[in-house]
Amino acid sequence: MPDGPEGLSQAFFQSTGVALEPGHRVELVHNGRIFDAIEEEVRAARFSIHILSYIWRPGGPSDRLLRALRERRPGVACRVLVDPMGSVNFEAVASELVAIGCEPRVFRPIQGAIASLDLRRMLARMHRKLVVRDGEVGITGGWGIWKSWDGAARNADEWRDTNVRVWGPAVRGLQQAFAENWQEAGGDFLPAACFPPQAPAGEARAGFVASTGEVFLSDGKRMTLVAIAAARRRLWIANSYFIPSQDISDMLILKAKEGVDVRVLVPGRHHDVAPVHAAQRGSYARLLEGGVRIWEYELSMMHAKTILVDDRLSVIGSTNMDPLSLDVVEEGSLVVEDPALAAELERDFEHDMVHSREIHASGWRRRGLLQRLGAQLPNLIGRYL
Repeated sequence: MPDGPEGLSQAFFQSTGVALEPGHRVELVHNGRIFDAIEEEVRAARFSIHILSYIWRPGGPSDRLLRALRERRPGVACRVLVDPMGSVNFEAVASELVAIGCEPRVFRPIQGAIASLDLRRMLARMHRKLVVRDGEVGITGGWGIWKSWDGAARNADEWRDTNVRVWGPAVRGLQQAFAENWQEAGGDFLPAACFPPQAPAGEARAGFVASTGEVFLSDGKRMTLVAIAAARRRLWIANSYFIPSQDISDMLILKAKEGVDVRVLVPGRHHDVAPVHAAQRGSYARLLEGGVRIWEYELSMMHAKTILVDDRLSVIGSTNMDPLSLDVVEEGSLVVEDPALAAELERDFEHDMVHSREIHASGWRRRGLLQRLGAQLPNLIGRYL
């Protein structure tokens, strides 16, 4: 890895085409606070509000955002794009959106994939989570518009998640990612006004890495590998669907052997997808033996997707570390070089570890037969995706 801020920016640019540009202001948005942030942007919109989400289901959070959209300023264009796999019963929401003058669309309808009997096509979903207001402010992270993201992660019904709001040049990347998915779903090109010139908004350097399915190496995987490679002292990862590939596992172990403090925070007993949880645990043995430390979050479903590198670099978005996320689906994450944001993310990790259980290599070697069989799941999942 090249040295210094410019070297780091060049590494991301040469790997993903996205440089870390100066001039950003960034703000972490935790748990149910995401609905406050989205509502604030809807009410502040002057000419456009764009919402893209893997999950939008009827319920309290949906009703709240529908109310804000209904009360938006006259003339504000509202475009909404959701994925049908995650957005169960979205039809009811869509009719409400149409009634208040929004344009809702659905990404890659499932019926065509089922008719083709093509598993990869069926799994090629849009997993990004984006809100873009007037082309000037963007929000991304792990949130969904549903009851699981309401609250403050105090119990099993309130998921733990991390999101980020950004002002500055990287918002153009969020808007472009929305436009790309919007076109595929049959939407028109966005007006040029949706891509305004961006004045400097702060001191942080940032870039938005959008990733789409690739047979060999997606930008999401390139981004993940560069972030890991950049670590010199600390590499703390929180990831909700953690099934690392061979190369990612190799790099994590290499960093641990180089003396880097490598920690991984994953969901514990509260996990929404049992086979993924089993596959996640199947990755532990080799990582633990290689010096990687692993914690399982016990308070609720830990749904964040963040990477903290040393004291400056943060990655926050929708990108998981599993074969689906890195090889098949549409993803996006904000990469930020900013000591203040890194310090805040560090505090979040430390707080989450209080509510987590560390997995130790000695105890893990004594696990039962069913857990050992689960160790084969990562290879099986990777083989068929």
